[in-house]
Amino acid sequence: MMRISSSFFARSAAVESRTAHLAPTAAKAVIKSAVPVTILRSSSSARIKDFTPYLSPLSQRRQPSAIRKLMPLLEQPGMVSLGGGLPNAALFPFTSIKLGISDPHDGGETELKLSAEEIGSALQYSPTPGLPKLVTHLRDLQTWEHGIDVGKSPHHHYDVSVFVGSQDGLTKAFEMLLDPAKDELFIENPTYSGALAFLQPFGIKMTPVATDEFGIKPESFRAALDKSTVTKRRVLYTIPVAQNPSGSTLSNDRREEIYNIAAEHDMIIMEDDPYFYVHPHRDAVKSFLSLDTDGRVLRFDSLSKLISSGIRIGFATGPPKLIERLSFHTQATNLHNSGVSQIMVSKLLDHWGKRGFDEHANKVAAFYCRRRDVLLAAAERHLTGLATWSAPEAGMFLWLKLNGIDDTKSLIEDKAAAANVLFVPGQSFDPLDKPSPYVRASFSTASDEDMDVAMERLAVLISNEAALAA
Repeated sequence: MMRISSSFFARSAAVESRTAHLAPTAAKAVIKSAVPVTILRSSSSARIKDFTPYLSPLSQRRQPSAIRKLMPLLEQPGMVSLGGGLPNAALFPFTSIKLGISDPHDGGETELKLSAEEIGSALQYSPTPGLPKLVTHLRDLQTWEHGIDVGKSPHHHYDVSVFVGSQDGLTKAFEMLLDPAKDELFIENPTYSGALAFLQPFGIKMTPVATDEFGIKPESFRAALDKSTVTKRRVLYTIPVAQNPSGSTLSNDRREEIYNIAAEHDMIIMEDDPYFYVHPHRDAVKSFLSLDTDGRVLRFDSLSKLISSGIRIGFATGPPKLIERLSFHTQATNLHNSGVSQIMVSKLLDHWGKRGFDEHANKVAAFYCRRRDVLLAAAERHLTGLATWSAPEAGMFLWLKLNGIDDTKSLIEDKAAAANVLFVPGQSFDPLDKPSPYVRASFSTASDEDMDVAMERLAVLISNEAALAA
């Protein structure tokens, strides 16, 4: 057995036994407040040891930057460096940075002032994986949330790297794992349009996998693999929680089955989970990362839905060799994420601690659930008999199938816009760009009144289409 100790985010079997009588959310609150604690986790002889066969030829050719690899050495005591090309920080014109931070418990505000050392770290070139203090926070967070060793022990199986939003990490991972000339990507249908914006011109063979309100259908995944003729790399890309656009959350039983199928076929799973922290019961969700015994899961998290979309902080968690390859790509493109964004998040996590972070996540999840309920009520009032839908467990989207309409593209892009109401047609989320009877509606920012008006206007549009077809 491998013993992993963390002073911030480790689970304790002893604490869990003391809280077994509590409701899940109450037990979670007690467990997360107990420190220090210990995780026990078995190591596996089946772990992937050589990731070279999983890398595209382009990724295999990447080499570490001669300048970037000096960065960790600068922290060594007594080091004298004439090697890097760092600008002299004394010439930076910014002398102070203050942050107003809200308290997730009572809404009060605290002003935090960055130290001179923190300002210097934020404004200067920094390590590609992220500012060390933020990386430590993220390692603790992932170790806690998923019950795995993320950079905590000398023989850890996982590590993290910060990206300019999770989209940055995703596109780099697609390029790392896939050769458009030879490989195949198995992808949910529907799927995230932002991923398709990269994948379609990238030219990779995309094989859609059918989904329903509970996420990927394992039988569809297996059938697609059985029909596959690709003999090189095959990768699964999935958004398992509050999927964009469908809103579906993959059931735990299906996660285990899908993981086993991927293992049978020796596939890497790209787990894109930007809505994980806005799920109201995330403690009951088994991530693919938490199920991973082989080292075949590369996970992507985002702070956009939880803290701020504009600061562009996302991070990947995966086997160190894959994280290193992603870092080589970053070294050759944008060097590292914004130091100012990173120090803001690090300072926030310093102030909140694990309890404050959890309170904020629960608050955000509850907010979006209330917004969802408002839109569902409006849909019931106006769209009953005109469309069908499933209530999402979490997230920001309602996926509507319009009755009697096989292709919503012109209806939504032309007629709906002319009627002063905006949605996104389902074709935008189809991996093969096929016509779709679906429409995505977002409930994240619109007021109660605007959501009601939107559903009413959509109902008129659907009725008008039916009258034209009659």
